Amino acid sequence: MSPDLVVGMKHSITYTVPETKTVPHVYEDSGDFAVMPAVFATAFLVGLLERACLEALIPYLDWPNEQTVGTHINVSHTAATPPGLTVTVNVELIEIDRRRLLFRVAANDGVDDISTGTHERFVIDAAKFTAGVAAKAAG
Repeated sequence: MSPDLVVGMKHSITYTVPETKTVPHVYEDSGDFAVMPAVFATAFLVGLLERACLEALIPYLDWPNEQTVGTHINVSHTAATPPGLTVTVNVELIEIDRRRLLFRVAANDGVDDISTGTHERFVIDAAKFTAGVAAKAAG
C-alpha cells in the first residue's frame, strides 16, 4: 500500500441502473424476490458502494498482488431508484489503521439521496488470501 494513501482521499463514480440490478434479479432462484418492485436493489447498491471504494484504492495498491476485501458495511437505503436513473456514489477515506481502511459513503440518484453510511475494507495479500480460501474449501 502506497504511503501516498491518506485520510481525506475522495472518489466518485456514476452508474446508470439497468433492469438487471433491480430487486426481482436478486437471488433469481427465489420466487419471493421475483414479485418485488423493480427498483435498484439494496444488494446491488452495497456492491456499487464497494466498487467505488475499490476503484478509489487501486492506484494506491500493488495491484493485483495487493487487493482489498470488504469487512463491514453500515449504510442506509432510504429511497427507491427506478431503472434508467443514474446513481452517483461519493466516497471519502476517513480512517487508516494499518491495513484497515474506513470510508464514508453516500449515493444520490439525481432526485433523492438514497444512501449514506460507512464501509470498512482490509488490504490483503492476494496470494495468501487465495491460499487460505483454498485450504478452507479443501476442509
